Amino acid sequence: MSDFRNCLDSLHRPRLLVRAARHGLADYRRDRDLRRLVGMTPQAGARQTLARLMQEEAQIEATRRAGCASYSPARHVDVLIALMAEARLSARPAEV
Repeated sequence: MSDFRNCLDSLHRPRLLVRAARHGLADYRRDRDLRRLVGMTPQAGARQTLARLMQEEAQIEATRRAGCASYSPARHVDVLIALMAEARLSARPAEV
């Protein structure tokens, strides 16, 4: 998990996007949001989920930087919320 943590720590996104994502963390629901955002089920493993979310976020960031009209700030925030929430979930110690 440390490789994902390093990648997350190295992300530099506009402050407004990050603040909006932090605000939305409380409403994140894994069962609903993973399927909607990246087509994954909640049963997917943490590594696979984080990898897919990071891939999706990188594509959205490239679209934003290119100035494409197809860029959706709302979707970007949604993916950042999921990425932050999944990173928090994976950092928790396993329950016995």
